[in-house]
Amino acid sequence: MTSPNVEKEPGPQGDPPVQETRNGPEKRKREYKEFGHDEEKPQHANVDMSKIELKAEDLYDKEKVDLETIVIEDVFKLLQCDENGLSQEEAERRLGLFGPNKLEQEEQNAFFQFLSFMWNPLSWVMEAAALVAIALSNGQGRPPDWPDFVGIVVLLLINSTIGFYEERNAGNAVKALMDSLAPKAKVKRGGQWKEVESAELVPGDMIAFKIGDIVPADCRLTDAVNVSIDQAALTGESLPQSKKVGDQCFSGSTCKQGEAEGVVISTGANTFFGRAASLVGQDDDTTGHLQKILAQIGAFCLVTIGIFVLAEIFCLYAGFRYSYRRGLDNILVLLIGGIPIAMPTVLSVTLAVGAQQLAKHKAIVTRITAIEELAGVTILCSDKTGTLTTNKLTIDRNTIRTYGPFSADDVILLAAYASRTENQDAIDASVVSTLGDTARARAGIKLLDFKPFNPVDKRTEITYLEESSGKLKRVTKGMTGIIIDLCTRNKTEEIQDRLEADVEEFALRGLRALAVAYEELDGDDPAAEGNGFELIGLLAIFDPPREDTKQTIDDAMALGVKVKMVTGDQLAIAKETGRRLGLGDHMYPAKVLKDGPDPNGKHASLDDMILDADGFAGVFPEHKYEIVKRLQGLGHLCAMTGDGANDAPALSRANVGIAVEGATDAARGAADIVLTEPGLSTIVHAIRGSRIIFQRMRNYSIYACAVTIRIVVCFSILAFAYKFDFPPFMILIIALLNDGTIMTLSLDRVLPSNTPDSWDLAEIFSFAVAYGIYLTASTIALVCIIIETDFFQRKFGVTLETNPVQHNDRQLHMVIYLQVAIISQALIFVTRSHSFFFMERPSVALMCAFAIAQLISSIIAAYGNWGFTNIQAVSGGWIGIVWVWNIVWFVPLDWIKFGMKATVIKWLRNRRLRATMEASRAASTGIPITRTQSRAASLHESLYSNRVSFIRRAARKVGFGGKVTVKPEELQRFSSIQAHRTGATLARNPSRTNA
Repeated sequence: MTSPNVEKEPGPQGDPPVQETRNGPEKRKREYKEFGHDEEKPQHANVDMSKIELKAEDLYDKEKVDLETIVIEDVFKLLQCDENGLSQEEAERRLGLFGPNKLEQEEQNAFFQFLSFMWNPLSWVMEAAALVAIALSNGQGRPPDWPDFVGIVVLLLINSTIGFYEERNAGNAVKALMDSLAPKAKVKRGGQWKEVESAELVPGDMIAFKIGDIVPADCRLTDAVNVSIDQAALTGESLPQSKKVGDQCFSGSTCKQGEAEGVVISTGANTFFGRAASLVGQDDDTTGHLQKILAQIGAFCLVTIGIFVLAEIFCLYAGFRYSYRRGLDNILVLLIGGIPIAMPTVLSVTLAVGAQQLAKHKAIVTRITAIEELAGVTILCSDKTGTLTTNKLTIDRNTIRTYGPFSADDVILLAAYASRTENQDAIDASVVSTLGDTARARAGIKLLDFKPFNPVDKRTEITYLEESSGKLKRVTKGMTGIIIDLCTRNKTEEIQDRLEADVEEFALRGLRALAVAYEELDGDDPAAEGNGFELIGLLAIFDPPREDTKQTIDDAMALGVKVKMVTGDQLAIAKETGRRLGLGDHMYPAKVLKDGPDPNGKHASLDDMILDADGFAGVFPEHKYEIVKRLQGLGHLCAMTGDGANDAPALSRANVGIAVEGATDAARGAADIVLTEPGLSTIVHAIRGSRIIFQRMRNYSIYACAVTIRIVVCFSILAFAYKFDFPPFMILIIALLNDGTIMTLSLDRVLPSNTPDSWDLAEIFSFAVAYGIYLTASTIALVCIIIETDFFQRKFGVTLETNPVQHNDRQLHMVIYLQVAIISQALIFVTRSHSFFFMERPSVALMCAFAIAQLISSIIAAYGNWGFTNIQAVSGGWIGIVWVWNIVWFVPLDWIKFGMKATVIKWLRNRRLRATMEASRAASTGIPITRTQSRAASLHESLYSNRVSFIRRAARKVGFGGKVTVKPEELQRFSSIQAHRTGATLARNPSRTNA
C-alpha cells in the first residue's frame, strides 16, 4: 500500500486537453470552461548586475527589472543576499535602513490633544470672554472680574477634560487591540533558523512558513512543497492559489497547504497591502461629517450672538451712554450664555457611550464620529470574499449532476474516498466535510493506493478494497477535461454534450466544476488495469455566504440601506453570490468603470450606472475607491465593509469603514469600526444604535440653539427696555448646571428611525427660534409684571429689596436667574419627544440630573447672598411663584412643537421633496446632480476639523528613506515597484563587508 502524500487539488492553471477516444479524434474540440490565470515566465533583469544601482526612472520601468518575475538568482544579486540568510549585524543595519516590518501609526501628544478641545470657534468666544473679564474689565476704580474669569476657565477645563478622557480611553482600547496582534516569523540568520517578531524582518531575509502560517512579508519562493496560498484578503480571489519555486507570496496571505522557504523582497509599508494602506487618507476630506454640522450650528449661534452684541454696543454705549465697565458686563452675559460651549463635549460623550454599547456587540470604534455618520448611511458597499462569504469552499448539494447509476450521495461519498482526510487542502476539506461525519471517508474500505494531485495528471486517484463485497475499486476526481478523457465506458456524444452544458452552466453561475469517475478491478492486484472509468458525477464548488449574511442584508434593506457587492472575484461568482443573498445579479465587470456605460444602454451616465447596480466584480483597490467616491459625490453617505488590504483605500474613503473579523492590519488601520467576531449582524446593531445616538444629538442641538436664542434675545431686550444689568456670574452658574444635566442625554431613552437620518439644519433652527422666542416671552412677561405692577406682592405677600421695584434690584436678579435656570432645562423634555413630553419616558439618569440641578438652583435662590456679584437671596414665596410660573409656561411648549410641525416644518419638507424630485428628473435627462455646500460650512468647517474624533487616521510612512507616490491605476503592481526601491536603497547603502 502506498502511503498517501499531501495532495493539491486541480488549480486554476492548465489548458483544456485535446480530447481523443479509442475510436479516433473527436469531431470538434470541446471547451470545458474553467477559471484560469496566465502564468508569467521568469525573465532576467535588464540591468548590469555588476552595478546594482537602480536610478529613479528605473523604478517604474517594467522592461528592465521586476522583482516579481525576474529569475531568483537576479533577486539575490539585487538584494545582496544568499540562501544562508543575513548575518544578525546586517539584519540590524537593514532594520535601521528600511524600518520595521509593520504599518506605523502616528502617536498623538497627550498635552496637545487636550489643548485641541479648546481649539474651535465656540471655545474661542468663551476664551475671548475670559480675556474680557480679566483684561478689559479693569478701570473706573473696579478690579478685574476674577469670579467670571475663573468660572469661564473652569467651564472650559471641565468640558475639555471630559472630551479628552473619553478620547484617550478609546485610543488606548484600539492600541491594545493592535498590540495584541504581533505575529511571529521563522527566519534564517547567520545560517541558523530562529523565531523573531515579524516586525524585525528586512529585505534579503530568508524566511520559512508552513500550513496555517501567515506569510510575514512579500517574498519570492526558493523552495516549495505542494504549496497553496489563500490570498483572498489581498486580491479578493476566493480560491487558494498554488505556488511553486520562483513565485511571489504576499504579506498577510495564509498558507493553506505545504511548506515553503523564500527571500523577503518587501517589508512594512512597501509590501502589497502596505502600499494599499498608504492610500488611506489620500484625497480624503479630514473634516468629518459631524464637524461640518457642528460648524454650521456653531455659525448659527455665533451670528446670532454677533448681531445682538453689536446692537448692545450701539444701543448701550451710543444710546444710553453706559460706562465702559457696565457695558462690558452686559456683553459678557450674551457671550457666556449664548455660546453652547458644551456642545462638542456633549456630542463627544454621547458618541462615546454609543461606542461602549457597540463594544458589547464585539465592535471597536476607532473614529467616534463614524457612529453619527452610520446613522445617515444610505448605501453599504461590501466586499464579498471573507465578508459576505465564509472564504471556505463548499460543495453545493443542490447542483450535483449525476451521469451513471449512482445517486448524488453516492457521488459525494466516492469523491470523499478520493480525498485526503489529513493535511487537507481547501477542495479536499470541502468534499469530506460534505459527508457530515468525516469518518465515513474511510469507513468500510481499505486503502490500497493513493495518487495525489500532480501538475501533469491534474487529478487524484484512490484504489481501495470494499470490505463488504471484497472487490477492488478505483475512484478519481479532478479537472473536467482530464476526467472525461479517462471515461472509456460511457464517453458517448450524449454524455459529453450533457457534461459540456453542465460545466458551462456552472461557469456562468460562478461555480467550479469537479468531475468524479469510477471503475472496478478484476483480481487482487491493486496496480492492475480496471474495466474502464465511468463518469458518475459533477460536483459544484463555491464559497458559501455566511449564515447570518442574508438576514443582515435583509435587515439593512429594511432600515433603508441599499447594499452593493464590490468584489475582486469574477463576475459569474459575484452574480451567483448576489442571487443567493437576495442582493440581485444586476452586476457589472470593473472595466465599465473605465469605459463607461453602453451608449445604447439604459444608463445615461456612469454615476447612474453605479447607483443602479447591485454590485461590481473583478475590481482592484482603485475601483472600490472610485465607486465609493462617486456615490459620495451623488450625495450619499457610504459605508464599506472589507477584510483585506485591497479594501483599505475604500475603507478609508467611505464615510464609515468597517473591518470584519480576521481583517488584515491594513484594513483595520483604515477602518472606523473593527468587528472582532465573525459575521455581519453587528453592523445592523450598529446602524440601529447609531440612529438612537443621532436622535440624542439632534435633540440636544435643538435645545442648545434654542437656549442661545433664549439668552441672547431675552437679555438684550431687557437691557434695551429696562437697562437691566444681569450679573454675568449667574449666567455661568446656569451654564454649568445645564451642562451637568445635558451630559445625561448620552443615556437617554429614544426610538431609532426606520430610515437613514440626516441633519436638516433648517428644521433644527426653526424649532430653536420658536422655542427661544417663546421662552424669552416667559421671562420678559415675568419682569414686566414685577416691575410695572404689584400683582405678586399683593396676592402672595412677597417683597423685594426695593419698593417700588428698581430695574436692577438684586433680588429681582435672583428671581430671573431661577426662572431662566428652571424652564431652560425643562425644555429638553420637549425637544427629546416626538409627541407630548409625558408620552416618552426619559432615562432615570436624565430625570435625576434634572431634579438635582433644580434643587441646587432653588437652594442658590434661597441662600445665595454672594457679595462678589449683584444678587440677593429671595424668600420661599418667590421660589414657589417662579416654579408655578414656569409650569404654566411649560405646558404650551408641546403645542408650539405640533404647530411648527404642521406649518413651517411641513413647508420645509415639501420644499426639500420638490428639490429632490427636480434633481431626479435632472439626473434622468443626463444633467449632473450637484450639491453646493452651505456658506457657513465652507467658512467654518475647517476650524472644527477632527475635533471630536477618537484617534486620527494612521499616518503611513511610504517608501524607504523617502516618499514614493503611485498613481491609483498602478495599485495592482505596487508590490514590485516598492521592491525596486529596496534594491536602490541597498545600492546606496552597501554593507561594510561589501564595501
